[in-house]
Amino acid sequence: MKTIRAFPLGAAVLALVASASLPPAAAAPGPSPATSSDVQRTGPGTLAADPDFGPHVTFIDPSWSTDRINTFLDQVNDEPEFSQNRHQVFFEPGVYGSAAGQADPSTATDIVNASVGYYQAVAGLGAQPGDVLINGALHVEPVVGCPEYPWACGDPGSLTRFWRSMSNLAINPIQRPVGDDAHLPYPAGVTEPHQMRWAVSQAAPMRRVEIRGDLTLFGRYGEFASGGYLANSRVTGTIVSGSQQQWFTRNSEVGAWDGGVWNMVFSGVEGAPATDFGPRADGSTGVTTTLDRTPLSREAPFLYRGGDGNLAVFVPHARRDTRGVDWSTAADAGRSVPIGDFYVARPDRDDAQSINAQLAQGRHLILTPGVYRLDRPLQVDRAGTVVLGLGYASLTPTGGNAALEVGDVTGVKVAGITVDANVPESQVLVRVGPGGAQASDPADPTTLTDVFVRVGGPWEGKAVTSVEVNSDGVLLDHLWLWRADHGDGVAWDRNTGAHGLVVNGDDVTATGLFVEHYQAEQTVWNGERGTTVFYQSELPYDPPSQAAWGGPGGYASYRVADHVGTHRATGLGVYSFFNQGVDVRAASGIRTPAGPGIAFRSMTSVFLNGSGGIEHVVNDVGGPAVGGFASPQVVAYP
Repeated sequence: MKTIRAFPLGAAVLALVASASLPPAAAAPGPSPATSSDVQRTGPGTLAADPDFGPHVTFIDPSWSTDRINTFLDQVNDEPEFSQNRHQVFFEPGVYGSAAGQADPSTATDIVNASVGYYQAVAGLGAQPGDVLINGALHVEPVVGCPEYPWACGDPGSLTRFWRSMSNLAINPIQRPVGDDAHLPYPAGVTEPHQMRWAVSQAAPMRRVEIRGDLTLFGRYGEFASGGYLANSRVTGTIVSGSQQQWFTRNSEVGAWDGGVWNMVFSGVEGAPATDFGPRADGSTGVTTTLDRTPLSREAPFLYRGGDGNLAVFVPHARRDTRGVDWSTAADAGRSVPIGDFYVARPDRDDAQSINAQLAQGRHLILTPGVYRLDRPLQVDRAGTVVLGLGYASLTPTGGNAALEVGDVTGVKVAGITVDANVPESQVLVRVGPGGAQASDPADPTTLTDVFVRVGGPWEGKAVTSVEVNSDGVLLDHLWLWRADHGDGVAWDRNTGAHGLVVNGDDVTATGLFVEHYQAEQTVWNGERGTTVFYQSELPYDPPSQAAWGGPGGYASYRVADHVGTHRATGLGVYSFFNQGVDVRAASGIRTPAGPGIAFRSMTSVFLNGSGGIEHVVNDVGGPAVGGFASPQVVAYP
């Protein structure tokens, strides 16, 4: 596939005026964000040349017909689960498709309507989500296992719908089934009018999106799903979560929310349902936990096209105790970094040495789609550096090294990268701060956003710890750290990994933390004053015996060290599926000291399948989830 650029945009860009977004205040330095009038004044031939993003970044502009758009999207949305191909798709500001047929999608013809596949990131290039308006749907459907009777095949459904994303655009939902699905007796891609489906599991975020209608998060026939993450977005209608086992929504606005299975967490969300986690008065069980405000947040950096036609990256500031969306690109909301301040790396020409040389010269870094094989870690030693991955750019070490190391500096932003363990074994894959790190800045915390780690899956990999945080005051926003349970190189003694996350720094905050299948504690928290909002974890599927998994009692998933005096965590779910046919048990899903500074809220253990299970939810509190389906809860601890 070739990189397709939208130059010149021509008169088609004038359609942007129909997006009806308000012009934001200017941010500096860098080009001012695009507004309707800005783009209207930008005529053919006035846009500066973009950097060479390589063959897997595509820019779509409003001169494209809907047929051309849909045909192209259908060419990049069918990668297999462990493909090494990656795709970033950008929509230039403008309006795409027609709203005709929105009341009856079966009659709609001129719509943008395509599924979003593995390793496909779709984003708008406006300064506001509404600067890119899509009449149609960019949707995700579950696996159709039984075309003749899909209601009987819930597994796998959406349980493997990973590694895809959508951001910074608005959608007027008009969805129809596409491709082969349209010809099935019971198409999966049918929705109600004014509704779009995003039936995903982990590592499939939706950020800075405006859905002008309804959103469903599960398959048409109730297929299983295990998501998920929504942030800084507005859904004007109803979100229907259906079979989603858990979901985390942060700093957003929803018209209404319908559904919940085990652990639905809302933080700083306008329109969120009230907390009901635990036994209800009517004898049923509540699964919802709502925090009025998010203690610490920073929205993801994003690429946009300024009013002068040049690309820039907007880097939002960190904020405390917030709720609702924040789409401002004003100077007090963040900083705009010109594209010329970035080194645009490409996997076909760059290695660790060439990238590190650019970082050492003070450049920010964009990693274009592909797999970067690194014989040494990428070394970020300058405060305030931005590392932005496009299209699920992937890093893999080749010599037992780390893939990425952040020095003893503040304000580093790492977003949108995937890291794959390799052989020989690495001690750590991503390290934030050296041991004993001193530098921290509460106003500008180093932030990891949409960082996904895999140990096994695409190939055999080994790593003792996936992510190690030694610096103080770090923010972790949406991490999925995964020791693979399927794929290549997967066995108890092949894709080895003890811990997903080890936190040694103080005042570290995690919002949306997913850690699964590691061979000892999934998460180890040694630092003081840590905070977690939403935690999802499956214990390893494959311990061959209790003795191989730590002996009697096994390992807790979430472990707060005994010396820690202050720690807070809200909305935790730990699940078991020991599938080797032996009675393997965890004494508890969570282990923590119980002093006056410790506060856990809304916890559950779940027996999914298999044998053995989890005997207590937290320490020795909470009922068992052993030997058969159970989902005991603990509302608060201690």
